[in-house]
Amino acid sequence: MKITEEMVDYVSALARLKLPDEERSATAAELEHILEYMEMLGGLDTHDIAPMSHIFPVRNVLRADVAAPSMDRAVLLSGAPVPDGEAFLVPKAVD
Repeated sequence: MKITEEMVDYVSALARLKLPDEERSATAAELEHILEYMEMLGGLDTHDIAPMSHIFPVRNVLRADVAAPSMDRAVLLSGAPVPDGEAFLVPKAVD
């Protein structure tokens, strides 16, 4: 497929890119090479290959979410510089 400079302008506008005039012809050639490669890939026989979403098997690496009792609030606040019995008191950050 022949890529024209008008097509390059259209694609660059979709991508919100401003291409200098001297880069238009080079970009058109690059897009033609990409399309040629995609045509080559489109000609491959993939009927016996199962579709996949990832190259590697995806597994959950997070621990199981198990309910457990919390630590005692008094113990947690014992190390606070200025506790109020309910929460940590911090300096005001916004006026």
